[in-house]
Amino acid sequence: MKLLAIPNNDVILMLSGVFAVLLIATAVTFFLPHKNPEKNYDELTARIKSWWVMIATVSVCIFLGNTALIVFFGFVSFLALKEYLSLIVTRRADRRLLFWAYMSIPLQYYWVSIEWYGLFIIFIPVYMFLFIPFRMVTLGETEGFLKAVGTLHWGLMMTVFSLSHIAYLLALPNGVNPAGNIALMLFLLVLTQFNDVAQYLWGKLLGDKKIIPKVSPNKTIAGLVGGVITITLLASLLGAWLTPLSLLESVGAGLIISLGGFFGDVTLSAVKRDIGIKDTGKLLPGHGGILDRVDSLTFSAPLFFHYLYFLYY
Repeated sequence: MKLLAIPNNDVILMLSGVFAVLLIATAVTFFLPHKNPEKNYDELTARIKSWWVMIATVSVCIFLGNTALIVFFGFVSFLALKEYLSLIVTRRADRRLLFWAYMSIPLQYYWVSIEWYGLFIIFIPVYMFLFIPFRMVTLGETEGFLKAVGTLHWGLMMTVFSLSHIAYLLALPNGVNPAGNIALMLFLLVLTQFNDVAQYLWGKLLGDKKIIPKVSPNKTIAGLVGGVITITLLASLLGAWLTPLSLLESVGAGLIISLGGFFGDVTLSAVKRDIGIKDTGKLLPGHGGILDRVDSLTFSAPLFFHYLYFLYY
């Protein structure tokens, strides 16, 4: 893998488009308080400021190269796992096991960096799946064993294994996608994050019928359908530019990313309702915690990756 990935024109143009949208959103939030002074737009302003930080960070890593991007996503997995472990109830005996959970992060991303697909794809689902209960058994604590082992491994699957698929897009063989592997990563990130925005906007504009009110009261049928249509159309436009996908395959990718993002979002919502919290943290003002921001990617990233891998690699 090249240590330095110089962004090509397609990537630079895509980043320019993202920053242009941010500039428009920033301008809108500047004028909204003047038009409707009775309304509070502090949360919206905080959200957009956080978007500036997140997109600027990803952009800097893109210009630093693939290694910087892999380290960045590894750090995101670390923050997500740390946040997850701070929310769940762990037994005193399990605290000695958390070291090994954190150690799985550099190992998983090391397999990405050396492009070892075979170990990347089985390390956490197989080896950590076997190691965690073995290590728990050696601690000699049986009360709550099943809940503890299942909770920890599910957390690793969500925060490390699923998210590491974003990084492995950079390790795919060169030459298949004319726009480069960074373009694949941007395609996934932009569509997944915009899917959250589109579903929110369509839900506010047309939504009144809730889709799963007991899990996520703000999710509506109109929001889901509108988001799926919007992202599918956007994928069909961007697919031929940023990916090797044909028009029909791009439509499939749009459906996978939009539906996958929705299910990732509501799955974390179910976790938060089980725990009894609204947000998973306060790391990102206006968004909540890191898990609140990457929840859609925990489903869309592996689904899109394997869809692409099956078709072209």
